[in-house]
Amino acid sequence: MVCDSHKAFQAGQTILKIQDVSFFYGRKQVLDSVSFDITAGRLCGLLGPNGSGKTTLFKCCLGFLKTTAGRILLGDKPLSHYTSKHLAAHVAYVPQEHQPAFPYSVREMVEMGRTPHRGALPVLSKTDRHAVEHALERVGLRALADEPFTHLSGGQRQLVLVARALAQEAALMFLDEPTASLDFSNQLIVWETVRDIAAQGLGVVICCHDPNHILWFCDDVAALKNGHLLATGPAAETLTRKLLETLYDRPIHTAETGSRVFVYP
Repeated sequence: MVCDSHKAFQAGQTILKIQDVSFFYGRKQVLDSVSFDITAGRLCGLLGPNGSGKTTLFKCCLGFLKTTAGRILLGDKPLSHYTSKHLAAHVAYVPQEHQPAFPYSVREMVEMGRTPHRGALPVLSKTDRHAVEHALERVGLRALADEPFTHLSGGQRQLVLVARALAQEAALMFLDEPTASLDFSNQLIVWETVRDIAAQGLGVVICCHDPNHILWFCDDVAALKNGHLLATGPAAETLTRKLLETLYDRPIHTAETGSRVFVYP
């Protein structure tokens, strides 16, 4: 039976607990006692300069790395208690970019998201096909379902990866700088899509280098520097000029235009 796992959490309920997590690469400490929660129905931005530990924290939360100290709980169970397949049914990952070796169609790319729910047979079930079509619909790419993934624009390819993650029907989605190589218009399309996904009940964590995107789209922020969590909380209240200056070691200015707050050096 397919587990539509995101339905197991209600909006406002904690999905993932990161508790005093530390991590070492050899003798080099990359994370130092990091703690915060990820909540269903909210979009959390992970912000910090290069080398702050964001990618390592992502890998720990995805089960790619084992924490040196502390623990990560998915629901009420430690991440270490999940098999890889079971974890994949609960947590989805969208990389910064993906270059497939073969010209898969958009639909075939999204079908890959059903792998954690499928049995030994290679044929997709009716439930699998419904999940794939629904995911394509949610990101606005149903009309391009039969197009080769390699023929799409950068923004469209990124939305396909989001759709693939949606097809997993996971409770939690991690995105690693998904708009880093996109133009401004496509950045906004991806961010708006992710914002809508979180609003529909998923917990979403997005690694980002632009504090403006955090302010415009995120409910919460977790700010890292040199492996330390400097602050976490609602983005509009937490991401102050003082915090940004501490993060980036330089003067920061803010300006308001209509309902938008802009951050600039």
